[in-house]
Amino acid sequence: MNTQPIGIFDSGVGGTSIWKEIHRLLPNEDTIYLADSKHAPYGPKGKDRIIELSIKNTELLLSKGCKLIVVACNTATTNAIDHLRAHYNVPFIGIEPAIKPAALKTKTNAVGILATKGTLSSALFSKTSHLFANNTTVIEQVGEGIVPLIESGKLHSEEMKALLEIYLKPMIAANIDHLVLGCTHYPYLIPLLLEMLPKHIKIIDSGEAVARQTRSVLEKHALLNNTKAIPQNLFYTNGNPDIIKALIGNNFNVDFLSF
Repeated sequence: MNTQPIGIFDSGVGGTSIWKEIHRLLPNEDTIYLADSKHAPYGPKGKDRIIELSIKNTELLLSKGCKLIVVACNTATTNAIDHLRAHYNVPFIGIEPAIKPAALKTKTNAVGILATKGTLSSALFSKTSHLFANNTTVIEQVGEGIVPLIESGKLHSEEMKALLEIYLKPMIAANIDHLVLGCTHYPYLIPLLLEMLPKHIKIIDSGEAVARQTRSVLEKHALLNNTKAIPQNLFYTNGNPDIIKALIGNNFNVDFLSF
């Protein structure tokens, strides 16, 4: 089973930021990436609908023989991963905003988090925040509109810059020194954010930590692929394949799949 692929799904193209970190750390592993762009963003959807979509994605990846599934979506993790772990007999890796390192490292006692509504309103996020950031001022901002712009290929648009200016202004005014990116689409904003934020503000995302956790779980279950075969990386989307290609490069095939 160790030569079977790692499955990764997200509510669209954003989880490719997680895929990049996994591919960098585990270059021997085959991967299958599933972009549910048709239903993006998951954030405004209710918990039941998010679980329903996560089940659909999981069963599609399992039908393709995946040995482990990375839920490369903060909203799906916070709302659905407990259900997935209870109903399927494969390891799941989830993602949640990196509030803990931000709260531990802050010098101004103020951190910002940019995330989707579904993540910020979830019980898991609330629990994590109370556990690690109870004595820290956390400026929460729903990134409404960001995911649709990225999904439509408008990452560097003036519309995106205008949105970010609105969302960052109260965080900067509150003297944050760390900005947590609570959606896997958002690491693609880092070049823009670096231009717009004061230099002392550090940006934190979960990609590298997720890749390390993926490796750890594969090792624990004796599922690491140690063969020397050339890895196969497959990408499927029910949206526009060109959007993924623009993010990961043209060296990979991206196929349209109706699901």
